[in-house]
Amino acid sequence: MTDDEIRPAVATDVPAVKSVTDAAYRPYIERIGVVPVPMEADHAANVAAGKVFVTEEPRTGRVIGLVVVETHPDHLFLDSIAVHPDAHGRGVGRRLLEFVDARARALGLPEVRLYTNAMMWENQKIYPKYGYEVVERRVEGQYDRIHYRKRLL
Repeated sequence: MTDDEIRPAVATDVPAVKSVTDAAYRPYIERIGVVPVPMEADHAANVAAGKVFVTEEPRTGRVIGLVVVETHPDHLFLDSIAVHPDAHGRGVGRRLLEFVDARARALGLPEVRLYTNAMMWENQKIYPKYGYEVVERRVEGQYDRIHYRKRLL
């Protein structure tokens, strides 16, 4: 697998999907005071539904990053993006975001939407760099979220 290849996850990837997701989101538990939603996702169901795409470390084949996306009639929803902390600084997140844009375009969808917890302030610096604009801030239950969109067409 080349450094840039991103592929659909398969059933045998489920443990790695959980591991990478947990490693990426675990640092936020103390800060936000709750377990981030992606850590509680049904990874097997998401993989089976074709929502999960992974990228691997070329030398080892170890999954180091992933996205979970949902197709809607008018947008692609980026439900989760996770990069293993060991792979930070290698452009994995950038490649995953570019993949999401390309996937939305291939599906003929005009925009990508996502949200992030308001306490994950790092994300509030990252997403605008990739063309995302804030749509609204909304509290849903115990989660204070900032909603973004990126228009593609």
